[in-house]
Amino acid sequence: MTVATPGTALVTGASTGIGAIYADRLARRGYDLVLVARNQQKLDAISKRLSAETGRVVRTVAADLTVDADVAKVEDVIAATPTLSLLVNNAGVGSTAKLLDADVGKMTDMIALNVTAPTRLAYKAVPAFVARGGGAVINIASIVAIAPELLNGVYGGSKAFILALSQSMHHELAAHNIKVQAVLPGATATDFWDISGLAVENLPPSWVMTAADMVDASLAGFDAGELVTLPAVEDTVLIENFENARQALAGKLSGVTPATRYGLSKATAA
Repeated sequence: MTVATPGTALVTGASTGIGAIYADRLARRGYDLVLVARNQQKLDAISKRLSAETGRVVRTVAADLTVDADVAKVEDVIAATPTLSLLVNNAGVGSTAKLLDADVGKMTDMIALNVTAPTRLAYKAVPAFVARGGGAVINIASIVAIAPELLNGVYGGSKAFILALSQSMHHELAAHNIKVQAVLPGATATDFWDISGLAVENLPPSWVMTAADMVDASLAGFDAGELVTLPAVEDTVLIENFENARQALAGKLSGVTPATRYGLSKATAA
């Protein structure tokens, strides 16, 4: 008897850290995998291990998602994988540099990786999911999506984009059986911090969650149907109040006249 599987999951940034743990957990849930990262040697190692431990089919794609041609290569893999049912947009980079100290070229590369690549992959995968009757997208954002003052502004802006994209996708695609989750991790123990310019050892230990705990909590949120997952936030009332305030404001954002606090008469406004 053939046992049904949940399909194939494509995970970007899958060779280390959060992406590698997602690959591990999803394989153990029965997914076959397509793992995307720059380093083929690391991809080969994780592919070999997961295939041996789980019996799942694991394919790899070496790609630098700041390069258009490499993004196109992954798009081609998505198009050629009819069993694909889950896209995990995890690849990303951060920065702690202030605007006056930052290299604008690095900021542009950050936008390419954190914004352009996940957008292109989602736009490639989702129409195929709709045609097949369902699928899911997990977008890894960050707490800086709602607290951009904490780190570099371009990094915060890129993650705010991912949050907004996820919310819009959820709104547009709910009727098509497409599940969307935005994950907003806080400080997580990965090589992100060394790359971004601040060693994780310089953070208060009480702030830093292990990558395994972060992924396990996020997958629990995915199973529970959360649109936005904040793995470290204990008080769900805070999350509900934030969303309720956002929704209340949404209905009052547009009007024919300026707000009275600006002191303009209707005649002046006209």
